[in-house]
Amino acid sequence: MIDTNSPLWSFFSPQEKMLYEDGTFLLTDSKQHQSKEPTDYSYIVFPFAKLYEGFLKDFLLKLSIISQHDYRSDHFRIGKVLSVNLVRRLGNRSAYGQLENRFGRELPDLLWGAWKQGRNLVFHYFPHNYRVLTRDEAEQSIQLLIHAMEEAVRVIQ
Repeated sequence: MIDTNSPLWSFFSPQEKMLYEDGTFLLTDSKQHQSKEPTDYSYIVFPFAKLYEGFLKDFLLKLSIISQHDYRSDHFRIGKVLSVNLVRRLGNRSAYGQLENRFGRELPDLLWGAWKQGRNLVFHYFPHNYRVLTRDEAEQSIQLLIHAMEEAVRVIQ
């Protein structure tokens, strides 16, 4: 899915590369062991969603949108600073707003959409909207996350 000679692969930290490899292992394994199908393939998305969070922190740090303190903080929340809904409230602390000012709206919309669709809606539990993913839907979520990361790296090259 990701070429190991690509700019995106070069951008990843060693830990992020391990998450990618774990995710590809789970995806491949789910296709090989089909004797008992799980009802929800969200577990396959988890390493990629975790990778995406790490990537976003690295990306925002590289662009000086977040500080080293934010990067290392246990309290910093990507979903908060990347949210299109919190731009006004956060002002200059909004990563979405800063990305929009520098690159236009397309990149922050893509990054936020991937965060929401490929992470939040996959892993949060809503009793009124219990979501389960088929393997195909899990793969689509993974592809969305990878596409967002590829585009982000492409934009800053």
